[in-house]
Amino acid sequence: KGGVGKTTTAVNLSCALAERSLRILLVDLDPQANSTSALGLQELEADTIYDSLLGGASIADKVLPTRIKHLFIVPANLDLAGAEVEIARMSDHLTRLAKALSILRMDQTFDFVLLDCPPSLGILMTNALAAADEILTPIQCEYFALEGLVKIVHVVEQVRNSGANDQIEIGGIVMTMFDSRTNLSAQVVAEVRQHFGERVYQTVIPRTVRLSEAPSFGKSILEYDS
Repeated sequence: KGGVGKTTTAVNLSCALAERSLRILLVDLDPQANSTSALGLQELEADTIYDSLLGGASIADKVLPTRIKHLFIVPANLDLAGAEVEIARMSDHLTRLAKALSILRMDQTFDFVLLDCPPSLGILMTNALAAADEILTPIQCEYFALEGLVKIVHVVEQVRNSGANDQIEIGGIVMTMFDSRTNLSAQVVAEVRQHFGERVYQTVIPRTVRLSEAPSFGKSILEYDS
């Protein structure tokens, strides 16, 4: 769902990996295109993931450099909002993204490809699950956190059972917006760890205004705090 720190996690993790001289590709699958704007690209009419999902354009031609060395992006725009209906009509509607990304897998151009998913569990999200090796799941430290995780596990099982990607698994869960002033945050983290064990990262992301300020300055948290 939205508001859990999904895009913030995707952008800052991409920047952190690129800072280690790894070649990183971030694919923006959210019609709001927040990852695209966070990395300094304005809304684009062309050269977006939409063209690869629906027009058959090579995704390699949609890869754009960012201002951060070693970090590249396949941007999104608002056209993606209507993509779900169009993709749903196609016979290969579950694997459009996996097929588009296959050329990058063969070329081994990048060390890691990160997919910033839309907030809803629709066709675009399903395509991301069908294309990914692992899921990194940000979960806000709130009352309904476990309920949201159960839904994600259910969708992952559906993708496995459909044959679209029988290798997909939840690689890690990162707890976000942790507020040390409240008992609720600590209780939620403990409950999620009880159910998911070592898949929950020891590091928790605190609720801090600096994480929300950084994008407005066109910076990652690494740059903003330096």
